[in-house]
Amino acid sequence: MQQSQQAANAWRILFLLFLANLFNFFDRTIPAIIIEPIRLEWSLSDFQIGLIGTAFTLVYAVAGVPLGRMADTGARRKIMGWGLTVWSGLTAINGLAWNFSSFMLIRMGVGIGEASYAPAANSLIGDLFPAHKRARAMGIFMLGLPLGLLLAFFSIGALVKAFDSWRAPFLIAAVPGMILALLMFMIKEPRRGAAEPVQVQSTPVDKPLRKVLAIPTFWWLVLAGLAFNFATYACNSFMVPMLQRYFLLSMQQAAMATGVIVGLTGLLGLTLGGWVADKLHQRWQTGRLLFAALSMLIAALSTAYALLSGRIEIALFVALFSLGWLFAYNFYTCVYTAIQDVVEPRLRATAMALFFAGLYLLGGGLGPIAVGLLSDHYAEAAMLAAGASEMSEAFKAVGLHDAMRLIPLALLLTMLALVQASRCFVADAKRMQHGMQHDMQLQPAS
Repeated sequence: MQQSQQAANAWRILFLLFLANLFNFFDRTIPAIIIEPIRLEWSLSDFQIGLIGTAFTLVYAVAGVPLGRMADTGARRKIMGWGLTVWSGLTAINGLAWNFSSFMLIRMGVGIGEASYAPAANSLIGDLFPAHKRARAMGIFMLGLPLGLLLAFFSIGALVKAFDSWRAPFLIAAVPGMILALLMFMIKEPRRGAAEPVQVQSTPVDKPLRKVLAIPTFWWLVLAGLAFNFATYACNSFMVPMLQRYFLLSMQQAAMATGVIVGLTGLLGLTLGGWVADKLHQRWQTGRLLFAALSMLIAALSTAYALLSGRIEIALFVALFSLGWLFAYNFYTCVYTAIQDVVEPRLRATAMALFFAGLYLLGGGLGPIAVGLLSDHYAEAAMLAAGASEMSEAFKAVGLHDAMRLIPLALLLTMLALVQASRCFVADAKRMQHGMQHDMQLQPAS
């Protein structure tokens, strides 16, 4: 059996993929930060705020499946390059939106551009790094998520203040994306399966979707991702406005507090978490997934305590939620690599596209709109309980805070699905390796 190979240019390409991932999350985070001035300017409900995030996410999910198939059969550098061009250009146009409908439609276009990126990038990482280094590589790639969020939450409030307009960040964000798009086209791709211990066939797979969906571990990981994305998208969409309304912070203060919760924690969670996950995987085959399940339990308990404690000190709220999100980040390094362990190289971009479709259609898509609907409902209930006849910002604050209790519940469901995935992981990983060895034996001698 051949030794697993790491591509000579693996780290250089990984750094470029990381940068593009950073601006992917930077661009998609802008609306969550500037949503309160938009809500007041266009008189929006929390349901409409949630709808902006949901529309983006649904388009992202649907477009991801065909784009993922393209990444398994075509040039991944071109798919990523054109995707970057589209989402960066439309992000700039987003700053010119004139009403709620135009804003939402442009966000949907951004979603199509961004959908091209993750399946192709994940597939490329699988071919750049051998199995025992993938969690670490995936951790570095996924650092783009917290750093993108951190950059957004710490800079966009200041940009809005400096230019006295919520539109400015959209126009500024497009520039680095266009530069990175040019660099993407210059990537030298490794052959598919180059990092595997056995040689991978280059011929297309018959009935690819059916083969991916026949893997039990994959189904449990999709369910885990669905619940996890529900929690993360609900948090990312509503944390800034909730801190503004309920804890009476300014936009800049709320954005920076959210940056600590969802951004700063990821720097430690993804680097240290990826290292721990790799170490556990070397000792126990199910180590990664059980580590992820334990992390979700801690995240659920910590965020539940923060939300059920009412108007506690803002520093304590941020500390508790940050602890939860620190452990929540272990989902990425553990689950994304587990998919690579049970899916053969020729199907990995397809698998990631299907995985993202489940995550975003039913998870990320439902999270913002469910919290938005529940927020409006709880605000109405608070108004009626107070015997008031008119809605006020105080009732909207209570409504949104209480609706965000869905987040720890979703994290608990994520944990249960990960435990189930760990139960069938070993058999599925062996089946994948045996299948690759069988394909190699069938190949004609060169």
